[in-house]
Formats: sequence, structure tokens, C-alpha cells
Amino acid sequence: MWTCDGQASKISGIKGKILVVDDAPGMVRLIRMCLESEGYRVVCAASAEDALALLRRDKPDLVVLDIKLPGMDGFDCLRLLRRESCVPVVLVSARHAETDRVLGFKLGADDYMVKPFSVHELRARVETHLRRALAAGAAARPAAAVALGALRIDLARHEVAVAGAAVRLTPKEFELLRRLLQADGAVLSRHELLKLAWGHGPDVEIDTRTVDQHVARLRGKLGREAARVVTVHNFGYRLRTDGMRSS
Repeated sequence: MWTCDGQASKISGIKGKILVVDDAPGMVRLIRMCLESEGYRVVCAASAEDALALLRRDKPDLVVLDIKLPGMDGFDCLRLLRRESCVPVVLVSARHAETDRVLGFKLGADDYMVKPFSVHELRARVETHLRRALAAGAAARPAAAVALGALRIDLARHEVAVAGAAVRLTPKEFELLRRLLQADGAVLSRHELLKLAWGHGPDVEIDTRTVDQHVARLRGKLGREAARVVTVHNFGYRLRTDGMRSS
């Protein structure tokens, strides 16, 4: 089974380990100072290739990833990263076009910030993503694994499989699946899912199409069990739980 490797809850006295990927020394210095002052351990990379090596070696709890990098860009880096890790990723870029934001979310980003941005806002978003990841893990521990047809969801281990084959989900995809499962067949609106899975209330401007994009990716990964995620026209989604059993 494929798992997430967050280390924040295992590091005494350190709030979490953050990998910052940016080739602009001034930006890296600013982000590093801001995060380290809050008790985070920060490791840095100036290229996608170095970032992937650090990801495998240091297993960070979160990645702040610039899109414009020398050689391989941030999108390609994210695409490769998602093949082996579900670590939360915050994309940062001077590019503000909707197409770039949509592509980032489709590739598995958990957040997208446009430069120039406040480092205090970045710090708040980092804290939110880490807190949510740890809370989700803590909430899932007592729960048993469940089976829905060929789909098996182990909430305690953050593992998903279809017909015995491991399914690689990003943190957001897993959180969406978990929230739909916990709704026990009830319909959740897109706004409810934004609040539950992203922690965003109605005062936060985020396109509800973000939910649709993540659901589409989730379905694509569930293969023969994709039809269990049902679209309720003009409202939201529900998970078909017929035949559910503990396993």
C-alpha cells in the first residue's frame, strides 16, 4: 500500500519540516526567515532536480514550490513528485492566469499563491495545511478500514486500494474521499466540501470548480469504482456506500 510520509507529528520541538523550492535567493531567504521564526525546520532547493532528491531524503511535511525554475519547471516537478508522495504542496508564481491555477490543481497542488504575496499569508496557509493534515490523521486512527465493492479505504493508514492494487491519492483527494465516506451516502455541496476538505468558509474566495477538478482526478484514480462518486446536478457529490463492510 502507498502511504503519506509526513514527519511533523514525530519531531519533538519542531512544528514541521518545509521544503522551499525557488531559484531566487532573496525570496528563499525571506520565506526561510519567516518560517524558521515560527519554529519550522526549512530545507531549500534551487532546482526541481534538487527538490526531488531532498524530497526522497528528508521527507518534508510540506513543499513550497515555485513554478518558474531553471531546467525542469515547477509543473513538471509537481507531476513527478505526485508519483511518489502525497505531501501537501503550495505552488507560488508570478503567473496569475486562471489556466496556470487550474493546471496546478489538476497536477495535485493543494494551494496556489501569486507573487508578490505576504509572507505572513504564506505562513498562515502553511499552518492551515499542516494542521489539517495532522488533524485528519488523528481523527482517522480509531476508524476501521472499510470496503465498498472492490474499493478498500483504510482511514487509519491513509491507504486506498481497488481490487487489491494500491491507489495513489494526494492529501486533498484522500480528504475528499474521507469526507464523502463519513457523510454515509448523504449529498455534500461543493461549498460544504470546500469547508470540510480545504477549511475555506464563505468569506474566502476560491472557485468551487476546484472541487470538481479534484473529484475528476479522484474518479480517474478509482478506476472500476469511479462510479461510486456520484454527481448531484447543480449541487455537489455523494458517495455510494451500498454493500459497505468493515475489513
